[in-house]
Amino acid sequence: MSTLITNIGELTTNSELGRLTGAALVVEAGHVAWVGAASAAPAADEVFDAAGRAVLPGWVDSHTHLVFAGDRTAEFEARMSGQPYSAGGIATTVDATRAASDDELAGTIRRHVAEAVAQGTTCVETKTGYGLTVDDEVRSARIAARYADEATFLGAHLVPPGADADEYVSLVCGEMLDAVAPHVRWADVFCEKGAFDADQSRAVLEAAAARGLGLRVHGNQLGEGPGVRLAVELGAASVDHCTHLSAADVDALAGSATVATLLPACDLSTRQPLPPARALLDAGAAVALASNCNPGSSYTTSMAYCVATAVLQMRMSVEEAVFAATRGGAIALGREDVGHLAVGARADVHVLDAPSTTHLAYRPGVPLTHAVWRKGERVR
Repeated sequence: MSTLITNIGELTTNSELGRLTGAALVVEAGHVAWVGAASAAPAADEVFDAAGRAVLPGWVDSHTHLVFAGDRTAEFEARMSGQPYSAGGIATTVDATRAASDDELAGTIRRHVAEAVAQGTTCVETKTGYGLTVDDEVRSARIAARYADEATFLGAHLVPPGADADEYVSLVCGEMLDAVAPHVRWADVFCEKGAFDADQSRAVLEAAAARGLGLRVHGNQLGEGPGVRLAVELGAASVDHCTHLSAADVDALAGSATVATLLPACDLSTRQPLPPARALLDAGAAVALASNCNPGSSYTTSMAYCVATAVLQMRMSVEEAVFAATRGGAIALGREDVGHLAVGARADVHVLDAPSTTHLAYRPGVPLTHAVWRKGERVR
């Protein structure tokens, strides 16, 4: 079954085709089969008239934490009243997640993925990290792999209360990693004051690399630190947060293939400064935008919100922000099949109820998703 999406007012391809007007594309067998001028479109089994609306690739949310249980509303309220953010609240979610059943955890991730898809997100990464025991991390990994496009091991999210840090790192690098590795493609570490220092983070990342996992890093969220430098040195696919960067950090990212994944919804929720997107882009660094959806510091699945924030408050252009939230996220996940709409790409298509992507920032907070195809199937 093929579907012709035609009469597209503005088509963002994120490919050598650039941005097209008066365009059309054909979806067949889960992939983009044809792209070009609407006047030259081939016949298809079904036709969807975009009626002059904008079409872009589905959002690629390359950083989320969706395998969790519990609620941290009280923590959020306290933060909004002036209490500073620290990573310690993670332990609250760990307790609730350990106590939850597999069905409860699966229900949570299914609900949030569905919520994201309804807003145009068609490729989702999610992490473990709220189990912090071998058994709980393994079940989190299995659930993540079942419901997300990409699964990441984040056993090094926090040292569990009462545990010895070095002993816990040894567990993460050994028995826990061995048990989780068959279920994930990536490993991550929270390299931050109050979590894991540079030596501990290096041990986790090197152990993961030795087992064939790709590397990601939580870094430079709460202050300048070793996260960016370590990610670049070890060839991590991405370093995420990048809220506090020195000039040397910016230069290091610009001279590497490591993507700086920015999480502006998290910075707003924790009342941190927004990351220096303009400096990164001007230096030539690769940038992605992601939601960081989690119950503590960024409880949103809205990539459109992240894009609007990036444009209105981080000095990114609409084109830069949309690219970062689609193709940028795909690059951060090492994927060539998503984040663009060239022939052969996975048919992840997002139709806006607007004539151009500019409306994502021009009309912030307005739900603009009109239709969504994911893997070639219309899901909205």
